[in-house]
Amino acid sequence: MQSHGQPHRPEPHAQGEPAMPTSGPHAADARVDDEVLSRTWSRPPGLYGWLTTTDHKEIGRRFIVTAFIFFLVGGILAALMRIQLASPESGFLSADRYNQIFTMHGVTMMFLFAVPMVEAFGIYLVPLMIGTRNLAFPRLNTFGYFIYLFGGVLLYVGFVLDIGPDAGWFAYVPLAGPEFSPGKRMDFWAEIITFLEISALVGAVELIATIFKLRAPGMTLRRMPLFVWAMLVTSFMIVFAMPSVEVASVYLILDRLVGTHFFNPAEGGDPLLWQHAFWFFGHPEVYIIFIPATGIVAQLLITFSQRPIVGYPALVIAYVATGFLGFGLWVHHMFTTGLPGIGLSIFAAISMLIAIPSGVQVFSWIMTLWNGRVRFRVPLWFVLGFIFIFVLGGLTGVMVAAVPFDFQVHDSYFVVAHFHYVLIGGAVFPIFGALYYWFPKLWGRLLNEKLGHLNFWLMFVGFNLTFFPMHQLGLQGMPRRVYTYLESTGWQPLNLLASSGAAILTLGVLVFLINVAWSLRRGPRASDNPWNADTLEWGTSSPAPIYNFRNLPVVNSRYPLWTRKPDDPVVVGVDGARNEAVVTTLVDAEPDHRTVFPRASIWPFLSAIWVAVLFFGTIFSLWAVPVAFTLLTISLVVWMWPRHPDADRDEAGENEQS
Repeated sequence: MQSHGQPHRPEPHAQGEPAMPTSGPHAADARVDDEVLSRTWSRPPGLYGWLTTTDHKEIGRRFIVTAFIFFLVGGILAALMRIQLASPESGFLSADRYNQIFTMHGVTMMFLFAVPMVEAFGIYLVPLMIGTRNLAFPRLNTFGYFIYLFGGVLLYVGFVLDIGPDAGWFAYVPLAGPEFSPGKRMDFWAEIITFLEISALVGAVELIATIFKLRAPGMTLRRMPLFVWAMLVTSFMIVFAMPSVEVASVYLILDRLVGTHFFNPAEGGDPLLWQHAFWFFGHPEVYIIFIPATGIVAQLLITFSQRPIVGYPALVIAYVATGFLGFGLWVHHMFTTGLPGIGLSIFAAISMLIAIPSGVQVFSWIMTLWNGRVRFRVPLWFVLGFIFIFVLGGLTGVMVAAVPFDFQVHDSYFVVAHFHYVLIGGAVFPIFGALYYWFPKLWGRLLNEKLGHLNFWLMFVGFNLTFFPMHQLGLQGMPRRVYTYLESTGWQPLNLLASSGAAILTLGVLVFLINVAWSLRRGPRASDNPWNADTLEWGTSSPAPIYNFRNLPVVNSRYPLWTRKPDDPVVVGVDGARNEAVVTTLVDAEPDHRTVFPRASIWPFLSAIWVAVLFFGTIFSLWAVPVAFTLLTISLVVWMWPRHPDADRDEAGENEQS
């Protein structure tokens, strides 16, 4: 065994030796290995362990639960808006409170639910799917979660204290600037967006490094699960898109707190600079949410049709093409701002062109179902609902990509309908399907099928009743972002129908919560692979042990569990007394050397606190900058301080003696 830091090429077992012996002469050794691995990878007990854990599964579960809580809160805010709009000239909400609720709903769903939720599934599933034991930078993962948690909590503290943002989740200037939004409300928005995107960037960097360098031996790029491909493309999109909105929000906070004039035309600034910077992030974000959802759909279709996906290479190309094209159509949000005709034509063409890779995926999904042995379980119903809703949303997307039509429906409820068909249909339904599908892997129990069917149909019917009438409202001239309307407009019947649909949709979510609560206590315990799925996360227990795999697998096909044999090779030579994993080459995933993951540490948590103080303290005093920056520097130095190569082994020995 070579010392830490020296290249070491793990070798697979010879053919004929069992990969995971559970009986016979190797059974005792297997139990010992499990005990050593459990002790090596375990986190400290109690609150300290909760704050310091680096287990990607625990952090992933926290992201999922936290994001879902924000989804529920955002849904409550949406319900309040629908109550207000159910009747004309309603006094249920004041204009000021409605503006805050409208803004917080958008911020919550876009920044606190959608992107964090899809990244959460990546954080939990990607290491399991590619056959490794953790993410590439586990302490950074812990840091990213606490940044996300602190940002969301502080934003809602501001909302409860009546200083929540009120200029829309898109924060258009000059409305969001110091002249038209005095006070601290939009200061909270500008700081929280910059703050939250740190967490998104952290997750993206981790996933890129993990996918490129920690795949199981034999898992070439052409053998990666489609969900992993989707997360890889999404992570690169985050790296390129998020800095744009961070720069824009920094400009906004400087205009508001320091007195710069980035967006003040009287001093040489330009309000359109905000729209360009924001939508260069904002429209790719739609695909940052959508591409992981399509990866989820592909994985579920493979499992519930019990056959390989049709057109695997075409789907990978579609993911990559969508990622590239997603950065070329942000201006279709700005068709009415007086841009040159040639610019309108180019961006209209790209906005229509992006429908091609989406269409390729839809035909691939249909053919996979057509030629498969379909099992109609609850996760598949959510996939089918997604396909129906997303196709409708895509059709209206092509409509608003046409400049003359967009001129007629811009800033109307037609756009609201299109937006929600793409995002709720394109994200929420796949996410619910994923929750039903991977719930056994997350918590070890199966959700109830009968409640699941009721959950799906209530959400499907409620969603379409809520948002389909908004197309007609938009065509009738109802503008978006208004808190009331006159009775003479004739918009009440369709608004009342939409509000009734929202009540049904809310009931569907409530059924899901009942299902989760019942199943966590009384649901049937899941076997290791209850769906007969093909990917590696189902090749270990449900839920997975803290070390993921007792023996790291060797992959020989695109569907490893369907082609696995009892005498398949596994990786040996990885030290169970240290947090070791195998590093492989980028393209062909050939074993290259070992790496040792850092153990649990309190410093990522403390660093997240100082970053929060740095960002939010500046809202009230610029003295927060030197104080928080000094404390943050100290935390980062201690966090990054080199650790002795044998320290983990010594800790494991001390734990064993105790």
